[in-house]
Amino acid sequence: MRTVLLGAPGSGKGTQGVFLSKKFDIPQISTGDLLRAAVTAGSDLGKQAKSAMDAGALVSDEIVIGLIRERLTHDDAKNGYILDGFPRNIAQAEALDQMLVDLGQPLQGVVLLDVPFNELMQRLTGRRTCKDCGAIFNVHLSPPAEEGVCDNCGGELFQRQDDNEATIENRLKVYEEQTAPLVGFYQQQNKLHTIKGTGDIDAITDAVGAIFDDI
Repeated sequence: MRTVLLGAPGSGKGTQGVFLSKKFDIPQISTGDLLRAAVTAGSDLGKQAKSAMDAGALVSDEIVIGLIRERLTHDDAKNGYILDGFPRNIAQAEALDQMLVDLGQPLQGVVLLDVPFNELMQRLTGRRTCKDCGAIFNVHLSPPAEEGVCDNCGGELFQRQDDNEATIENRLKVYEEQTAPLVGFYQQQNKLHTIKGTGDIDAITDAVGAIFDDI
């Protein structure tokens, strides 16, 4: 399986990435994690990324592509990979395609986790996190037994600052403007597979896996 997971914030990309990584024994590659690891390690690309971040600038696509290229040379990626969080726009997708062709590891398919807008808002605005153990609840979908109290440790639940409705609406707007056009890009390549991102998590994982069983 060589794939990119697409979907709006709250669609479950991170969760599915973890499940698919374990099921197929391939790495889930998050560009955020790659950047943090490179900066910590002090690699050449990490130093370039740190300079950009310290200056308050976006890390260039060239650096991110370089980090992905480097990561895909590891032994655990020989049988496939799951890209999560990249590409975010058409220019990045085109650069990624060229790099993957150069490596001989082109994408086999791209998975879009499709979740209705109303449910995305419920998932994101309803999220509450325990200050003590980090457990996550949702006041709409999976509420704690006692309001504001963690079921696991009794700690206080809080709402992250960026989980308010105005911030979330903006995040979804940015997704629609920048990332949603990738749907058409991968449709033209006949690589896009749309999966309903609601319901049982295991069933979603099985549905994604079935796509690549047939490739």
